[in-house]
Amino acid sequence: MEHHSAGVLGMSMPTVWAALRNCCAKLSFFAIKEDVCMKTDIEIAQEAKMKPITEIAASLGLADEDVIPYGRYKAKINHRLIHKASKQGKMVLVTAISPTPAGEGKTTVSVGLADALHQIGKKTVLALREPSLGPVFGIKGGAAGGGYAQVVPMEDINLHFTGDMHAITSANNLLCAMLDNHMQQGNVLRIDQRRVMLKRVLDMNDRALRNIVIGLGGKVDGIPRSDSFQITVASEVMAILCLASDLADLKERLGKILVAYDLDGNPVYAKDLGANGAMTALLKDALKPNLVQTLEHTPALIHGGPFANIAHGCNSIRATKLALKLGDYCVTEAGFGSDLGAEKFFDIKCRYGGLKPDCVVLVATVRALKYNGGVPKTELTTENLDALKKGIVNLQVHIENMKKYGVPVVVAINRFQCDTDAELHFIQEFCESLGAEFALTEVFAKGGAGGKELAEKVCKTIETKPSNFHVLYDTELSVEEKVEKIAKEIYRADGVTFTAPAKKALAQINALGCGNLPVCVAKTQYSLSDDAAKLGKPEHFTITVRDVTLSNGAGFVVVLTGNIMTMPGLPKAPSALKIDCDNNGNITGLF
Repeated sequence: MEHHSAGVLGMSMPTVWAALRNCCAKLSFFAIKEDVCMKTDIEIAQEAKMKPITEIAASLGLADEDVIPYGRYKAKINHRLIHKASKQGKMVLVTAISPTPAGEGKTTVSVGLADALHQIGKKTVLALREPSLGPVFGIKGGAAGGGYAQVVPMEDINLHFTGDMHAITSANNLLCAMLDNHMQQGNVLRIDQRRVMLKRVLDMNDRALRNIVIGLGGKVDGIPRSDSFQITVASEVMAILCLASDLADLKERLGKILVAYDLDGNPVYAKDLGANGAMTALLKDALKPNLVQTLEHTPALIHGGPFANIAHGCNSIRATKLALKLGDYCVTEAGFGSDLGAEKFFDIKCRYGGLKPDCVVLVATVRALKYNGGVPKTELTTENLDALKKGIVNLQVHIENMKKYGVPVVVAINRFQCDTDAELHFIQEFCESLGAEFALTEVFAKGGAGGKELAEKVCKTIETKPSNFHVLYDTELSVEEKVEKIAKEIYRADGVTFTAPAKKALAQINALGCGNLPVCVAKTQYSLSDDAAKLGKPEHFTITVRDVTLSNGAGFVVVLTGNIMTMPGLPKAPSALKIDCDNNGNITGLF
C-alpha cells in the first residue's frame, strides 16, 4: 500500500514543540515556514489560491475543445493530443530507496521538483498517479504531496476526483456479473466454476472480502461458488487503463482478460462473454487524463493509480506522453522503492510505451536509512550515526540498480525537521564517495524554492550525461529466467524458488503461449527481499514465488512472492476515525 503525507489536528503550540523535541515519527506531517507557523496539509491546501483550470490549460496551449472541465479546478484532457503534438520533452523519473512504513515523501519531492523547475524557467508538467480510497481511510493517507508541495484541490483528488476509480471498479465488476450470469443462464461456454480466474474489486481496504462464497440462497440467486475481492488498484482493468494507447487498444485489451477455463481446460476470455464493449463504454471518459495544478500553479496530470507492491505502480502511459508533448520537462514518479516501482516503470511501462527516461531522481531520507539500519519506527528521529552507517548500504544498492538501466541518477536528500547536520553530512559524503550527484531538498517546508538546487542538478545532469536507457531483460526469456534476472540483479538474491502451485500455474500460462510477456512482481516494499523484516542490504536469501497469475489484457505475468495480499485490511485505528465533514461541507482530518 502506498501514499504520502498527513496532518495532526487540535494540538496546542506547546504540544507541537514537545513533539518536535521528541522528534515524533510523524514529524514530516507539519510544514514549518519562516514565521514558525504550524499548519497541516489540508489547512495549507484549503488556503490555496487556485487558478481556474481553464487558465492552467491555456498556459499549456490547449484549445477549449480539448478541455472538459469537471467543476472550476479540475478537467479531463483529450488523450488524442499525444498523437498530434510533435515536440518531445525531457522525462525525469522520481523513485526512492526502501521506505519506512510512514512513507518518505516521494510524491512531495515530485511536486516540489516540478515547481522548482518551473521557478527556474523550465516549462514543466507533472504526471502522477491517482490516490486510492484504501490508504486514504486506512493508514497512509492521500497522495497529493505534502506541506507546501501539494497538488490541489487536495480533498477532491484524494476522494472521488473525476470518478476514474469508480469507473474501473464498475467495469471490472460488470465483467464478473456477466460471467456469473452466463453460468446461471445455461453456461453455453461450459465454464468450470472451480476455475474462475477473475476477482471482484472494491477501492477500499476490506479484509473480510478476501475470501467469500457467493450465490447462496435459492436457485434464482446464482450458482454458489468461492470468490474473492481485491482492491481496485490491483485489478487488471486498472493496469489496462494505464497501458492502453487509445479506445481501440483499450477495447482489445479488455477482451483479452482471462476470466476462466472451461470444463475441457480451454481458456475463456472477456471477449467470449461479449463484455469488452460495455466495459469500454464505462471507461471511455476514465481513459482521458485529469488536469489539476500544484500550489504554485504548475500543471499536473493525475491519471491511473496501480500500487507498486501489488501491481505495476505507474500512472498512465497517455498522461506521461501528454506531459512530454505539452512541456519541456515531465516529472513523473513510480511507486515505493526503485526495486518495485522503477523496475516496473522501466521494464513494463517504458517497454510498452516506447518511453526513454532522461534522469532518475532517487529520494532518500535520514530516517529511512536509519530504519534500514535497524532502528525501530518510534526512534527514527533521534540522531543515530551508527544505524545510519549500517543502513546506508540500501542507498548504494538503489543507486547501482538505477545505473544498470543506463539512466543518470541524482539523489534527493529529503530533509526532515529532526535531521541533524551530522547525519545529513554523512549522507552527502557517502554520495560523493560513489560519484553520485545529490541535492538537499526542503520542498515540504518551502515549496519550489526548497527544490531549486535539485532542479538545477537535474537539468545539468540531463545536459551533460545523456541517458543510454535500456530494459533489464529480454521478454523472450522464460518467466523463470526473467524473475531470476530481476531477483539477482535488482533484489540481490541468490536465486528464486517456485512453489508447486506456482509451477502448476506457470505451466498453464506457458501452455497459453504467454510465457514471453514481461513480469510484474508483487513483493513487500519494506525490503529488497520478500521478507519485510530483512532490512538494509539483505544477503544470502532466495525469493519464493508462491503463485503466478496472468494479466493477459495488460500484457504481463504477475508473480506473487511472500505473504503479499491484493486486498489490504484496515488498521486497528484507521484514518477514517479522524476524517469528518461539517454542515458547510468543509472536510477535516484528511491528510
